[in-house]
Amino acid sequence: MISDPGKFLASFVAQRLEMGETEWFFLPRLSFNRESGTARNGAPHREASRKTPVEPKKTTAEITCCTPECTSGEAVSAGNSLEDLREAVEKCLRCPLGGSRTHFVFGSGNPHAHIMFVGEAPGAEEDQQGLPFVGRAGQLLTRMIESIKLRREDVYITNVLKCRPPGNRDPLPAEIEKCEPILIRQIELIRPRIICALGRIAGQTLLRTTATLGALRGKVHDYHGVKLVVTYHPAALLRNSQWKRPTWEDLKFLRREYDGMEIS
Repeated sequence: MISDPGKFLASFVAQRLEMGETEWFFLPRLSFNRESGTARNGAPHREASRKTPVEPKKTTAEITCCTPECTSGEAVSAGNSLEDLREAVEKCLRCPLGGSRTHFVFGSGNPHAHIMFVGEAPGAEEDQQGLPFVGRAGQLLTRMIESIKLRREDVYITNVLKCRPPGNRDPLPAEIEKCEPILIRQIELIRPRIICALGRIAGQTLLRTTATLGALRGKVHDYHGVKLVVTYHPAALLRNSQWKRPTWEDLKFLRREYDGMEIS
């Protein structure tokens, strides 16, 4: 629960303006009266007449997927490869984004990569092509990777969300809850040695923190047992050239951490 909605909204607007965006989309929330079983507008809550048992927390090897191919609520095995995982979840409709996407953006790159880059969500170009980071920001990310003597095909690139939010708004908590198990399973299958979170939203989401980007940068964090560093999102660099220098420092930090690891 947000303790200070006004402060949160001001922070959100300032951050999106900083990214060069001038319009946003907000989804209304509908609250239910648990005792009467009615929504705020008086509509009956269809689940209010029965008690729903609390489901046990699923392991990261299982993802509940609701698609035409599987029964609602069925636990789908994520399989033993990225391709198995993709086939299991690419038609996922567990949140409303599944109904508005053009393409499910799973990820791309080396399935055995030692370095993994994670953004927050696909944009318009990614939604059209079904691939992560293929627009102007993606082209810049390719150059960023090459600047530390790697190729795009050496690493793996994906996002927290696999479907584009309307208007490129920030991911909602419910969307992250539904989608993050896919990311965790990707990490289990790829087994990267280090993850680079691209942008404040990705860093805060993965680390479950409200810390600023400045506070997250220049440190090694832990994400499900994998080292994680945070830097600016390539889209931010396209609008704010003064951030290119600190991003270069972050990339060198990433490379030093990687070079210092014992790679088997």
